[in-house]
Amino acid sequence: MCGFCGFLLDADGRAASAVATAGGFAAVVGRMNDRIAHRGPDGDGLWADEPAGMALGHRRLAIVELSPLGRQPMESADGRLVIAYNGEIYNFPELRAELEAAGHRFRGQSDTEVLVEACAAWGIGRAVRRLVGIFAFALWDRHERALTLVRDPLGVKPLYWTRQNGALLFGSQPKALRAHPAFTAGLDRDALAAYLRFSYVPAPHSIFEGVRKLEPGRILTVRPGREPEETVYWDVATAACDGLANPLALSDAEATDALEELLSDAVGRQMMADVPLGAFLSGGVDSSAVVALMARRSDRPVRSFTIGFREGGYDEAEAARAVARHLGTDHTELVVEPRHALDTIPNLPEWYDEPFADSSQIPTVLVSQLTRKSVTVALSGDGGDELFAGYNRYLWGDSVWRRMAPLPPGLRRTAAGMIQAVRPGGWDALFGLLPEGRRPRQPGDKLHKLAGVLASPEPDALYRRLVSQWDDPDAVVRGGREPKGLVWDAELARRIPGFVPRMQLLDSATYLPDDILAKVDRASMGVGLEARVPLLDHRVVEFAWRVPLSQKIRDGQGKWLLRQVLYRHVPKELIERPKSGFAVPIDAWLRGPLRDWAEDLLSESALRSEGWFDPATIRACWTEHLSGTRNNQHRLWNVLMFQAWTRHWARSAAAAPLAA
Repeated sequence: MCGFCGFLLDADGRAASAVATAGGFAAVVGRMNDRIAHRGPDGDGLWADEPAGMALGHRRLAIVELSPLGRQPMESADGRLVIAYNGEIYNFPELRAELEAAGHRFRGQSDTEVLVEACAAWGIGRAVRRLVGIFAFALWDRHERALTLVRDPLGVKPLYWTRQNGALLFGSQPKALRAHPAFTAGLDRDALAAYLRFSYVPAPHSIFEGVRKLEPGRILTVRPGREPEETVYWDVATAACDGLANPLALSDAEATDALEELLSDAVGRQMMADVPLGAFLSGGVDSSAVVALMARRSDRPVRSFTIGFREGGYDEAEAARAVARHLGTDHTELVVEPRHALDTIPNLPEWYDEPFADSSQIPTVLVSQLTRKSVTVALSGDGGDELFAGYNRYLWGDSVWRRMAPLPPGLRRTAAGMIQAVRPGGWDALFGLLPEGRRPRQPGDKLHKLAGVLASPEPDALYRRLVSQWDDPDAVVRGGREPKGLVWDAELARRIPGFVPRMQLLDSATYLPDDILAKVDRASMGVGLEARVPLLDHRVVEFAWRVPLSQKIRDGQGKWLLRQVLYRHVPKELIERPKSGFAVPIDAWLRGPLRDWAEDLLSESALRSEGWFDPATIRACWTEHLSGTRNNQHRLWNVLMFQAWTRHWARSAAAAPLAA
């Protein structure tokens, strides 16, 4: 893993003088590169073709081929192509062998060299379609004077780009773009409204006007005198439709064998490294399956890492410890105290570079810091919920819709009123009478969310309610109009009639790349740690979409098939427990150790002077949370993370000032 950046100046010369005034090509791309130094602490490289207006920068985290032969930017053997690349190509040994058989000779052992030579030999489109890995890269063709930007199929690695003031700017994170003198974009209020709903800015938007995230599975080509052209080489929606149209007809045992073989190959490929390697272990199904398959392939104990909490209902450290003991891993854990959060929160705007408000960012940062002390590469279990229907909302949402769809709208509204008549705390107390193993976490909040969805006119509207923090962000963001993306696409219901598969697809195309993978990328790369995701090998993804729903959800439980693979290696009793996710007790912390920090950011004077939000709405939400009337932690965290982010970057002398 690494970071890269660069720019291409238009032929009209508008940006050339700004670059010259700022010190020239090397100085400008060097400053862009410095902004992402955390992504590559092992070295840097710069390359420029000034007559063509092209410059590339690269920060290196050395994982494979640690010698200078792995340095970037890297030229192809014929000198035509120059690449700056972030990621890992797991099938590069096979590709290398094929290229060598065709007469190519290699200088080093890096996957970067294989990638650039594959593009030179086969063309970019054909080469990219043959890759198994996680990647984002920029490729400059010196003969065609064409720039190509590429992002991996599932969106594991980030890539931003913009065209401003006569320059096309690109990089692994927005902070690199902001270091260029041509960058003048202000904040996008429409994107802010979308962020307020989802807790992240959905692609292709970013928080900055005109700055785009290249979406997963896309190739962007920029040629002189033409508008950028975007093509799709792999698309999760197409994979989903193809898989559902061609389901596997395998027995349970055959399907389990097939999945285990695929996952074992993916895990084995991703254990390739010339540096120390470990894994994140929560004790849940996904991470436990990954660690179990690692342990089977390793001739030494796998290094595993987890964090826990003292607050009841959030701590998974004991479960992780039990799995680690069974698998014989070399296990390290950290118990998170409020002081850890207090120490981490001020740095989140720097780490996340855009407003980002999935509160599990805090434990993700902490476990990344813990892990980096011992290893440079960590495998993660991300993706299992989306692929194998593991989220509670799949079972819950489908069940609720089936029951409520036949009911008259008036009856639904009455039921909602009855639920809302009891405060969330009252429902929590009532469910507290149940045995601990059968007691859901935060039942009051979930029931009040149910009340909010009872009036949904169709299932996709119900899904939107389930994934929304603010249901009407346009009413909260001054001057904002939320862009309507895939989750409003009415055509999707025709292509994928089943509600559960449709929810899986929507999560895979939006929540997974824009929240889960962005969260892990920023947290891990913030400490120079490479995080790999074996479950998101695109071959596993394509297989999962062919697995019938009956082998994903069974007996009221998701991830059935993945569980069968895991139970071959870990006893069932060590895994079976209520799903909690990677959550943190933000609700209690906001009423306790984080209260003063939050009050400063949410003060009426601050909200009014900064001008982004309607102060009355935010203050009412804050007051309600403090009183315990309702748990508004997620809605408030969205606002707090934006407020903290704007203040951080307004103070930063290393970046362009924010403009409204």
